[in-house]
Amino acid sequence: MKKIKIEGGHPIHGKIVVSGAKNSAVALLPAAILCNGIVTIDNVPKISDIDAIKEILTYLGAKIECEKDKITIDSRTIQNRAIPESLAKKLRASYYFMGALLGKFRKTEMSFPGGCSIGARPIDLHLKGFENLGATVSSNENQYLVETPKLMGADLYVRHSVGATVNLLLSSVFAEGTTTIHDAAKEPEITNVVELLQNMGANIRGKGTDTLIIDGVTKLHSASISVIPDRIEAGTYVIAGVLCGNQLEITNIIPEHLNSLIEILQKMEADITILKNSIIVSKKENLLPANIKTEVYPGFPTDLQQPMTTLLTTVSGSSTLEETIYENRFKHVSYLNQMGASITIQDKKLTIAAPTELIGREVVATDLRAGASLVLAGLTAMGETSITEVEHILRGYENIIEKLKNVGAKIKLEEI
Repeated sequence: MKKIKIEGGHPIHGKIVVSGAKNSAVALLPAAILCNGIVTIDNVPKISDIDAIKEILTYLGAKIECEKDKITIDSRTIQNRAIPESLAKKLRASYYFMGALLGKFRKTEMSFPGGCSIGARPIDLHLKGFENLGATVSSNENQYLVETPKLMGADLYVRHSVGATVNLLLSSVFAEGTTTIHDAAKEPEITNVVELLQNMGANIRGKGTDTLIIDGVTKLHSASISVIPDRIEAGTYVIAGVLCGNQLEITNIIPEHLNSLIEILQKMEADITILKNSIIVSKKENLLPANIKTEVYPGFPTDLQQPMTTLLTTVSGSSTLEETIYENRFKHVSYLNQMGASITIQDKKLTIAAPTELIGREVVATDLRAGASLVLAGLTAMGETSITEVEHILRGYENIIEKLKNVGAKIKLEEI
């Protein structure tokens, strides 16, 4: 058990280098097992979610080599084994092994996935898609069995679900005929997965659009891919710079992936400069309030809703923040209010009365992005903030303590 302690009120200055995208890497590693060869993935973040994925790969018999931020996966020794709850529950993205194993072996068995408790996240779209491809789905308590003698191309509808889009991509690359995924999610992380599959020899059209067309192939070969920069990590540090930055540079990013955040910050009249692969940001007094609604990409990301809440407590006037993706993503609010914020919840909308002065308190990271919002609050609050259950934070932000400390934050990780 660990805790994060932050002494607030110190400006942060210098350069933060953004790591590879968590939400991309946790899909790319399971995708690698589809080929009967070797896949090399670089720019992989060193976070506990990746450790959990590697555990499952090792359990299935893959040979893994790690060198700095590069992971090499040899899938020639993979065996199709039922994935137990002890492994599946460690992260939500464990369900990508369902699609990969179904595609490779026509059968998969695993427990319901874990992850942050941010609301109902059923996998019905995944299972319905598997059925439409010709598989039968059965469940016993918390264990799913999906199997079929043959996968056949089909029309699939996923309602912009990121998880279902990826899982059905993985399961359909070997399906006979043509599979069309309608209303596919368009997140950059999905494009990254499509690029790996194409590098391995998959026949996929429509990359980056909401219609993906997959013509089945009989085998995939060895390939390599780089994980794209993490736009959520980048956005979190950009918001930190708006809160307490002094020419803070966030680098190794793709600014277009942050367009929705950038547009809002510019409307708020934040001090922000956009360069080719970096953003420079400084604290500015009397920022304007904002009215924000989370949406599927390219709209404002739900994963930045909680960090953005912290920023909106400091602006000059009342703001609103509506959450349209998950119904239980306001667990950070009670802790921000304990720190001095004035936030009310009505249905799926927050109203933030500002400005309010935040004061350091003992708070709890209930999930990954809630924890990020509390780190940001601690950076700007008066006095010391102590955050527990920080394992949520560490599973999604590589070296967050070191990165913030290197730009002047008074932050440390302690054992409880």
